[in-house]
Amino acid sequence: MPSPAAPKAAADESRLERVISRKMLLVFIVGDILGGGIYALVGEVGGRVGGAIWAAFAGALILAAFTAASYAELTTKYPHAGGAGLYVNRAFKNPLLSFVITFAVMASGVTSAATLARAFGGDYLGAFIDVEILVGAIGLLLIIAVINFIGIKESVRINLGFTGVEVGGLVLITVIGLAVLFDGGGDTGRALEFDTEGNESTIAAILAGTALSFYALIGFEDSANVAEEVRDPQRSYPLAIFGGLAIAGGIYMLVTVVASMAVPTEQLASSDGPLLEVNQGPLAINDKIFSAIGLLALSNGALINLIMASRLLYGMARERVMPRPLDYVHPTRRTPLVAIVFVTALAIGLAATGELDTLADTTVLLLLGVFIVVNISVLVLRRDPVDHDHFRVPTVVPIIGAIAAALVMTQPTGDIYARAGILLALGALLWVPNYLITRREAANAP
Repeated sequence: MPSPAAPKAAADESRLERVISRKMLLVFIVGDILGGGIYALVGEVGGRVGGAIWAAFAGALILAAFTAASYAELTTKYPHAGGAGLYVNRAFKNPLLSFVITFAVMASGVTSAATLARAFGGDYLGAFIDVEILVGAIGLLLIIAVINFIGIKESVRINLGFTGVEVGGLVLITVIGLAVLFDGGGDTGRALEFDTEGNESTIAAILAGTALSFYALIGFEDSANVAEEVRDPQRSYPLAIFGGLAIAGGIYMLVTVVASMAVPTEQLASSDGPLLEVNQGPLAINDKIFSAIGLLALSNGALINLIMASRLLYGMARERVMPRPLDYVHPTRRTPLVAIVFVTALAIGLAATGELDTLADTTVLLLLGVFIVVNISVLVLRRDPVDHDHFRVPTVVPIIGAIAAALVMTQPTGDIYARAGILLALGALLWVPNYLITRREAANAP
């Protein structure tokens, strides 16, 4: 736990501007967590676990809490851009391992943004215009790139507004769903039904649902990559990470219970805009209104993921783990221009080659591998004292976090592992020449 004494400022001076307050960081995390899982994938989770969708989300929330605690310790100990890649680099001082973790986190953020962009181009956008899913996805990603370039302050302010809208939308759809139930519709018993076809146990059904619903809980780790732009990170991060998980988790429990009671699981699972299916009964509103809310929520999640990915690449380029051009900061906007262009191009490529559930599963797989190494890094870095106070978790927490992540990694199929492997192999094309160049420079240094 943190010391009662006021934490000292980190010694290293930040090249980026510290403009994110504690409240802004909390909203940043809540907005990142809420954007994807409910609006895009709640139906897909129901297809795996059955009507008891809430059970899968509860399992994912518990799993996420252990790893979030490890992030709280490491982020307050090393409040710089770079996130997991920075922690692993400090813990193991292995260039190859640092690269793998760095690129895996970056790829997970970009894959997540591509997931949300494809959801954006589906049924929600279809309520307004008839375009191909990929066209809508690419349009969103290009707009986000411009916002990301303009500045972190502007990006986070947009996040604040969008988060308010998406939370309001979830409250609204919950009220609409409750009205359906009070009007005599729906089936309250459906929230306790598990999909155990094929002689699958209830635990196996929950684990299968947890593997996908974990996608809905990612977001707290994104905040580590803007640590260099947060005011008083030693105090801000623990409250924001745990507060964000608690707020998002509570909303998830409420929405998933009501949605599963109000709408048949098969109907949710077959929709690209599952919460639109709940919009029925005596309090139903125009589909276009709720579709607009869904579009803002998906945009918000994609924006935060691409902010994270670009800051992560910038931070690790600064550590010389990634190529130096990614370290370039625009002199006027003070944003990592080259990194922003790179992650946007990669997101467009992923959106063009993957379906919604495939991209979401790939995101989860990449992050679970990262979380195992991050939890181990907490224990290794206990030997590395710093000159400021920071949050500290009990030793058993990162151990449980690593084991839980390894358990859920048994769920993705072989094609998901293959897609993740291809992404890492593409990243190796960046790392190998950079490693050779930096080693040559070190050898030639006087």
